[in-house]
Amino acid sequence: MKRRSLVAAAGAASLLCAAPLVRAQGGLQKFKFNLGWKVEASGAGYLLALQRGYYREAGLDVTIDTGNGSAAAISLVAGGAYDAASADLGTMIEFNTKSADARLQAVAIQYDLNPNSVIVRRDGPIQKPADLAGKSLLGQPFNASRKLFPAFAKAQGFDPSTVKWENVAPDIGDTRFAKGDFDGAAYFFFTGLLNLKARGMGPELLRVFKYADLGLKSYGNGIVANPKAMQQTPEAVAAFVLASTRGWIEAIADPRAGAAAIKAREPLANETLEYERLQLIVDGTMKTSGTRQHGWGAATPERLQATLEETIGAFGLDSKLTVADIWTDRFLPSPEKRRLKA
Repeated sequence: MKRRSLVAAAGAASLLCAAPLVRAQGGLQKFKFNLGWKVEASGAGYLLALQRGYYREAGLDVTIDTGNGSAAAISLVAGGAYDAASADLGTMIEFNTKSADARLQAVAIQYDLNPNSVIVRRDGPIQKPADLAGKSLLGQPFNASRKLFPAFAKAQGFDPSTVKWENVAPDIGDTRFAKGDFDGAAYFFFTGLLNLKARGMGPELLRVFKYADLGLKSYGNGIVANPKAMQQTPEAVAAFVLASTRGWIEAIADPRAGAAAIKAREPLANETLEYERLQLIVDGTMKTSGTRQHGWGAATPERLQATLEETIGAFGLDSKLTVADIWTDRFLPSPEKRRLKA
């Protein structure tokens, strides 16, 4: 394992050394990235890297666009419209299983702890995860928290088929949940807490069952790259991961700077709200023992295997994918460049 890590680090270093050559041969290498969602705290590290010129320093002319969820972002990356995107690894595994001719790989981990969760009322009848059995939950079919729910239920020892799912548009669903129409709601925890706070339900009124705290080992979002980009312009992919790592490390250390970068990109954004959201993301998914040990973006074979197994089981996939089919560490910068500051 130690030898493999050294080889990977050496390979990444050689790719990164090649990045300035792109600039020397006639300008910056164009690189298109999809946030996977709208401009908000989940994209803070990328926007901060762009604002501070880290992509240009790495030899890249990066375009960052908004997205419409992981499934859409992954399809766009697979089709070549984007070189990379921030997307849920479980959704990527599902795509790779069903599209064997267009295998995508994650090249960095964004959320070391999976942000999927179920949120319920603190004063309601659901006091522990097993109490969710037989209840009605808000969650659309494409919702990652809903799709991974069977693995969560299995880890908690109850039958997920007893749950009734309510497929309601997220904004309407938030309002109806606040009115008491559903027993619970499936969300990324940092999305749900702030959506419900905006509807008069502060965190003191809610109970959050985070999958990562209750038996699941899956990673959350990662940087998912296009196979053609990895093969034909590996130095550009490595340069993008390096600059993004730098941006996220600084956003983790200074969430106010991350929120300001969001506001600079999207003037209509609520900077105070995005600062609060970014703090939730940083504390709940990024400042972890794993990230402190291995650095931002890194992954371990054990947890990648768990991500595969939990996704395959929860999504009901007939898949023979291996860890090598979904992940490569050859684009990661050296460990010292991945180390958290705070």
